[in-house]
Amino acid sequence: MKHYLSVNDIESLPDWVDEAITLKKDPYRFEDLGKRKTICLLFFNNSLRTRLSTQKAAMHLGMEVMIMNFGNEGWALEYGDGTVMDQGTSEHIKEAAQVVSQYSDIVAIRAFAGLVDKEKDEAEEVINGFAKYATIPVVNMESSVGHPLQALADAITLKENEVKKRPKVVLSWAPHPKALPHAVANSFIQMMKLQDADFVITHPEGYELNPELTQGCTIEYDQDKALEDADFVYVKNWSSYSDYGKVLNKDKNWTITKEKLGHAKFMHCLPVRRNMIVEDAVLDGEQSLVVEQAKNRIYSAQIVLKKILEEK
Repeated sequence: MKHYLSVNDIESLPDWVDEAITLKKDPYRFEDLGKRKTICLLFFNNSLRTRLSTQKAAMHLGMEVMIMNFGNEGWALEYGDGTVMDQGTSEHIKEAAQVVSQYSDIVAIRAFAGLVDKEKDEAEEVINGFAKYATIPVVNMESSVGHPLQALADAITLKENEVKKRPKVVLSWAPHPKALPHAVANSFIQMMKLQDADFVITHPEGYELNPELTQGCTIEYDQDKALEDADFVYVKNWSSYSDYGKVLNKDKNWTITKEKLGHAKFMHCLPVRRNMIVEDAVLDGEQSLVVEQAKNRIYSAQIVLKKILEEK
């Protein structure tokens, strides 16, 4: 595996999930694998779980970690070919990626969607630029259209909490005061397509995700109907895809309550807006898996880094 850019880079999801669960029992078993190797974490956007979990995963494997926040530390990068750089950018991705490659053995990058220009966001100029010009493996710590480390952690969480062979898993939109990217939902859908599950997506009309990703999925506009007999309810807000980046409504009738949840387990990637996305009674209750999901972020990152190191 040269890079880990999307869920589609996973060779066998069941095998990776089982291996990650085994790693949890003895996290330092392969600490010699990354000895005298360095990972560089580049953040173009804020982070809590992604930064700390990826750093912890690298430490489990014996790696040294360098971290840089581009918002206030790095030069503004240019991505276009043939650009006359007489405006605000100071360094081209071509040089930046090659330089970072000389300083580290793996580079992991977090760069969100701008939610203004769909074509630009889907081009993934930051993550794809590094993958094109870097001479080392690139790991996606959330990009414009995907969050494959989160999706892998979600797969681990589903496996550890499964109650039957073919569970019903519901991905539900919920209200949020701000326009949010589609990355988490996109990768969760990609991951669920690799699962043996009854998978349903529910959201208000106008919040349909990229039809190329949702093709073949069951989509239900009635949230109550979608939630019937669910075993897992994964909740996430996203902005409109067709009316790109827009908040079409903030209907609090879509907030997840304990009554709506029923017997299902609750999942969310965090951070979560209490009593907007989900009520306190759910988050503070025994059916919430959100903290467990966050812990599994360590092992999703660790299995990815392990796979890359084994091929270096």
